Amino acid sequence: MSPLNEKLAVIMQQALNEAKTNSDGENASYIPFLASVPSELTGLAFVSVTGEIIQLQDADYKFAIESISKIMTLGLVLEQSGADALHSKVGAEPTGMPFNSVLALELHQGKPLTPLVNAGAMATVSLVTATDKEQRWQQILNFQSLLANSTISLSDEVNQSEQTTNTHNRAIALLLESSGRMYSEPLEACDVYTRQCSTLFNAVELATVGATLANGGKNPCSGKQVIQPQNIPHILAEMAMEGLYDTSGDWAYDVGLPGKSGVGGGLLTVIPNIGALAAFSPRLDPFGNSVRGQQMIKHVTQAMAWNLFSSKQH
Repeated sequence: MSPLNEKLAVIMQQALNEAKTNSDGENASYIPFLASVPSELTGLAFVSVTGEIIQLQDADYKFAIESISKIMTLGLVLEQSGADALHSKVGAEPTGMPFNSVLALELHQGKPLTPLVNAGAMATVSLVTATDKEQRWQQILNFQSLLANSTISLSDEVNQSEQTTNTHNRAIALLLESSGRMYSEPLEACDVYTRQCSTLFNAVELATVGATLANGGKNPCSGKQVIQPQNIPHILAEMAMEGLYDTSGDWAYDVGLPGKSGVGGGLLTVIPNIGALAAFSPRLDPFGNSVRGQQMIKHVTQAMAWNLFSSKQH
């Protein structure tokens, strides 16, 4: 391990030790599977752009990826269609509203403003080049596996739990169709979107996804160029603007790095040209972000002086 990463490992352990006593927040309860995950689980992982891995405590525990899947499908559509085509159909503006807001659609004539809210994510799924629903799904699943350098699989239990509670998302999909902003059969797109949120990752696999983004789209563990370098800034910009739901601005203010959270308890942060941190702990704040995950990543990134807006980056 390099001297820098030896220092990082010590800081990560300090961050985890402090965070694991924090009992604030609670598991997501509106999806039955997520409510059943042991709330004390806590994991932290780092993957560098050279493929070095640091993993602590529950970093190998598989959790539902949920909304973090949005950045991966965004990457796939950027590869297939290009940034301009995607931008014209989905947009790149924070909504200032909850991730499942219908009002945000109504206020903008039915156009979703970002791929990182549910409406924009479903529209993005519908843009995946495919002949049918199953081909669209397989492309998304394969792309997740390429990014994670691991065979990612669907959790039937999570998917069933989600599919039976996604009435609101189905309504959003139909609203998108009514405004001409859905590019495949709308309920099929909603089904595939629900599946992409129901795959299982551990913190090391998630950090590998982030390290690929930090490394110009080249997976540092497999050596494969998964995303073209010109598409990476668009993904990181979306993460910076909308990655932590309603608290994305606070994250930029405190951490100054692109991030993405999921209600399964995962939290990813990308440090361009250095690597990525991934945290997992299922207790969430009121906005759907992991409480311990935020605490750990804030501790590490501030101690390492990784804020992109700082002149004192290491």
